[in-house]
Amino acid sequence: MPAAAFPAAAGFNAAAHLQPGGCFVIEVRVPELRRLPPGQDVLPWHLSPARWVSYSYDVATQEMRGHYVEFTDGRGEYSTIPFRYVWPAELDLMAQIAGLRLRERWDGWTREPFTGESRQHVSVWEKPAA
Repeated sequence: MPAAAFPAAAGFNAAAHLQPGGCFVIEVRVPELRRLPPGQDVLPWHLSPARWVSYSYDVATQEMRGHYVEFTDGRGEYSTIPFRYVWPAELDLMAQIAGLRLRERWDGWTREPFTGESRQHVSVWEKPAA
């Protein structure tokens, strides 16, 4: 899944429905901007005879766009989907505004430590006890 491909602010509205001690959990990718060479704004993601996928980035607006080409019977059909990526710190701020606090963040579901090299994260925010 691309970085924060869901409406993150809407997701934090779930905080209003949590009981004290309840958790809100997401898994998202970290934007791979470090892989972009200077002057390049597109990264390939997947290439196969049946499908090509790439993502373009606008670092000034934190917007990205998924580009998809599906091949059937020798013909390609192109589609595109816009996203806005957010950094883990921005998600933490949205959670804080919603009344949640970061409880845990891992690199993946097997709970590897989240580091500056991580390409995704699983984050757990908790609604504090009253």
